[in-house]
Amino acid sequence: MLVAAAVCPCPPLLVPEVAAGAAPEMDAARAACGQALGVLAAARPDLLVVVGPAGQPGCTSYPEGTRGSFRGFGVDVDVRLGRDTGTVPGQELPPSLAVAAWLLEQAGRLDVPVEGIGVEELLEPERCAAAGRDIARRAGRVALLVMGDASACRSVKAPGYLDERAEPFDAEVARALEEADTAALLALGTEPAHGLKAAGRAPWQVLAGAAEGAGLRGELLYDDAPYGVGYLVATWS
Repeated sequence: MLVAAAVCPCPPLLVPEVAAGAAPEMDAARAACGQALGVLAAARPDLLVVVGPAGQPGCTSYPEGTRGSFRGFGVDVDVRLGRDTGTVPGQELPPSLAVAAWLLEQAGRLDVPVEGIGVEELLEPERCAAAGRDIARRAGRVALLVMGDASACRSVKAPGYLDERAEPFDAEVARALEEADTAALLALGTEPAHGLKAAGRAPWQVLAGAAEGAGLRGELLYDDAPYGVGYLVATWS
């Protein structure tokens, strides 16, 4: 059963070495992510599952100990998902899960088994929800760390340029996260989200499926759009 969830954005810019001189601009987002991870730790889960967008089709599992890096962004920073299991899985963490691994390291890692799931950005809402329900059944007390950005079209300098649909879309997602509104998250359309470059749509819908019937309450900790990209931090507990 899902007992807690933290929703965080997944830009590599959260890692100060990647952001370099712009690192202070993400300080508030980093602080909110740290607060959200504190909620997960307080829930004392039996299992932590990290979910984030990935390029592979469907859902791809990443076992505890899987490594990732930010070398592709020009910095010599390596991360590991959870504890060192003594074996090195063959695959590497996708960027979203590498950011999650970095956040967990900054929080001192939770003393709990961890696994990662990369979700195809265009995965249908029904399949996302089904994946979430499966996750919720994996242990008596399950926590989720859900990685994903909102729209990338909030300004003319945004990666997707300015789109007037972006701000209302992000506002509805923020409301749904604050109110733990699973139905509203599941109602997000695949194509509108893709058109707005909202990489968090599929992971949010995994959360919605996992939270069905759990009776969790939401809290919105951060809502801003630096660089024209919507970043949201929330907790469900």
